[in-house]
Amino acid sequence: MFFDEAKIFVRSGKGGDGNVSFRREKFMPMGGPAGGDGGKGGDIVFRVNPKLNTLSPFGRKVHFHAGDGAKGGTTDKTGASAPDYIIDVPPGTVVKDAETGVVLADLVEPDSTTVLLKGGRGGRGRDHGARVHLALGLRLGGGHELGHVAAAEARDHRRIL
Repeated sequence: MFFDEAKIFVRSGKGGDGNVSFRREKFMPMGGPAGGDGGKGGDIVFRVNPKLNTLSPFGRKVHFHAGDGAKGGTTDKTGASAPDYIIDVPPGTVVKDAETGVVLADLVEPDSTTVLLKGGRGGRGRDHGARVHLALGLRLGGGHELGHVAAAEARDHRRIL
């Protein structure tokens, strides 16, 4: 049983393009290749934040995109890697694939992190980041909170009668 639900779209970063170049120097007649690899794309990371207690922020923002890796440079320079995109969720959040309903992560422990989508590798022109629609559900802590609220309301109702 879920107390709160939200649907979001996440995309990890794609790897940066590699660079093709050749060394051409005055005293190097056979210079050779000197292109650099592209940077790594950012990962999508879910982090449990114990200060949160609802999924209502996901009603306003539903698209989350990690950054792409930078293009490689000349003279074997590797492109910059993109930072990871961290999404804070409350404890008790269950992450499912929206199309198949498969549970991908059950986030319970405070301050724990889970890498859900890996970013693309740099230097691979066709290695794009992963894209997926997710369904988030906030589970009650064993149903105890709901039972206490119902009992408190029942006592108040009896006093009124």
